[in-house]
Amino acid sequence: MSTEILKQIEEKYRKLGEQPEKHLQGFVHAKPINYWDYIQVDTLLSLQRTRTDFKDEEIFVIYHQITELVLKMMSHELQQLAYEDHPAATWIDKLQRLQRYTSLLINSFDVMKYGMSYDDYNQFRLTLAPASGFQSAQFRFIELYCTPVDNLLTLKEPQDRLPETLEEKFEYLYWKEAGFDREKNTKTLTLRQFEKKYQPQLLQLAREVAGHTLEEKRQGMSQAPRALDEALRSFDYMYNVAWPKVHLQTAQHYLDQKGETQAATGGSAWKRYFHPRYQRRIFFTSL
Repeated sequence: MSTEILKQIEEKYRKLGEQPEKHLQGFVHAKPINYWDYIQVDTLLSLQRTRTDFKDEEIFVIYHQITELVLKMMSHELQQLAYEDHPAATWIDKLQRLQRYTSLLINSFDVMKYGMSYDDYNQFRLTLAPASGFQSAQFRFIELYCTPVDNLLTLKEPQDRLPETLEEKFEYLYWKEAGFDREKNTKTLTLRQFEKKYQPQLLQLAREVAGHTLEEKRQGMSQAPRALDEALRSFDYMYNVAWPKVHLQTAQHYLDQKGETQAATGGSAWKRYFHPRYQRRIFFTSL
């Protein structure tokens, strides 16, 4: 080992207030890292817990776990743009990453659409209620990093005034409409479960990121390269239009292929929930 590397190691631990010799001695006994431990392969492959004996249910579970990991990659990039200061070139790079992640989600839906038996899916899905992809909190995290809460609201009546407090605004979030049973005039169990688990966390994130969302930070830039705005628009379109439309087509394949118009496991009006025509969700309204 070169003297220069040893100096760097010593400097690293002295800055931490630690004794370099103690850590160097520890290296003598440390086992070499391997792929399966670093990636936690055994743990990852043990997380598929199905509720039935239908073989394709495992495909369903794995696909949704992959989706959650992709959403986590997206949140990872969005957190950096929201909480840190970066030059325009870094913004463009990270937005291009977000486009690639979203493209992965869009193109991967064929795994679901053509990768499961229609009849088997419509049997094992009966055991999943009231669980629903609607309950994925990472969708909501991504929205809050991207745009102010006011851009995610839908007033129940045209004459309604915009609520003032954050807690009141949360009752008007567009996606809560999908968790409301109009016949019973009450929230569905799917929505009640989700709110109980995640609403405090979502409220906290909304407070923390207020003023730092990507939309607000872009508005605060005196000048921005055209490429940055185009990257924002492209990500907005891919995430809020292209991906929901593909999701809708896949749902139609399994829930409405024969004109059955079956209900979603969470009981939502899934056609209205997925189709961009009804939600008209736009992250970067200033563009």
